[in-house]
Amino acid sequence: MNRAPGMVDVAREAGVSHVTVSRVLNDHPSVRPETRARVEAAIEKLGYRRNSVARALKSRRSSTIGVVLAGAELYELPRVLRGVQAAAQRAGYWLNLAAWQGGTTKDLTETLQRLTDQAVEAIAVIADRPMVMDALADIVTGVPMSVIMSGNVPNPDVGFVELDQELGARLAVRHLLELGHRHIVHLTGALRTFDARERVEGWRAALAETPDAHGELLEGDFTGNSGYRLAHYLVTRRTGELPTAIFAGNDQVAMGVLAAFAELSVKVPDDISLVGFDDIAGAAYLVPALTTVRQDFVGLGERSIQQVLRMMKGEPASSERIAPELVVRRSTAPPRQSH
Repeated sequence: MNRAPGMVDVAREAGVSHVTVSRVLNDHPSVRPETRARVEAAIEKLGYRRNSVARALKSRRSSTIGVVLAGAELYELPRVLRGVQAAAQRAGYWLNLAAWQGGTTKDLTETLQRLTDQAVEAIAVIADRPMVMDALADIVTGVPMSVIMSGNVPNPDVGFVELDQELGARLAVRHLLELGHRHIVHLTGALRTFDARERVEGWRAALAETPDAHGELLEGDFTGNSGYRLAHYLVTRRTGELPTAIFAGNDQVAMGVLAAFAELSVKVPDDISLVGFDDIAGAAYLVPALTTVRQDFVGLGERSIQQVLRMMKGEPASSERIAPELVVRRSTAPPRQSH
């Protein structure tokens, strides 16, 4: 054959009608065992495979969940996708991936439409910036949709699951305050992203809880290079006192800080305490081991799929926040004057 075998070919090989082949494929109880055996033998011999796309478009049942990667700075994407895939697989679903790197609402709508045209039964959007929330505000997809790693989408038909970034920042800064630090600098992530903005708010809120505490905000971009550059600036600038503690926008920024301080002979935590965010692989093996905020990225992905599965059963869209956890290691200590 110069084409893939079809149901007619299977029927001819088995000596039955194409209706009988269809009944075998759909496990219909009316087919006699000997007829079923002939059809199954013909299927195996010809290498016939069902046209699952056509079947899905007809029945609107594809056993597939669409996943849209909406952003360019999804640093923990592999762990989130691992959770998405695991939860989907347990429920008997496959994933169909698409990407939207920003642009207009129309672009996002077209991305979602391409997925629904392929009969996905639900959609999970993994977002990294507030503009996604605005883009989704009035979107109607016709299938359940959940947004991961974003804020509260102003659309009652869209659910969202997020890690509580503000709470994580509060935990980090409160830890430093409890150690006695009162001058805490925050080296931010990319402020165009939702996570970075929420961490700034948490830093500010925690400082506001302690009357004699003060801080300074220096804008970074979630990279080790920005941490390295800003740490050099803090130490070499001619004005302003050196802070006793730094809250880094993420662990990558903290790694850049550690590299700069090693060059400048600034000791952590003897001279300056340092807290990161994310608890990336290897954070416990930095020198010194990094105090950081641990986030359950795998659980985040799992919860999003569990949410759309509930919505597929008729439950309304909901909002869920997952609390992070402070992991205290050797990069934080009381300020020198308190030793």
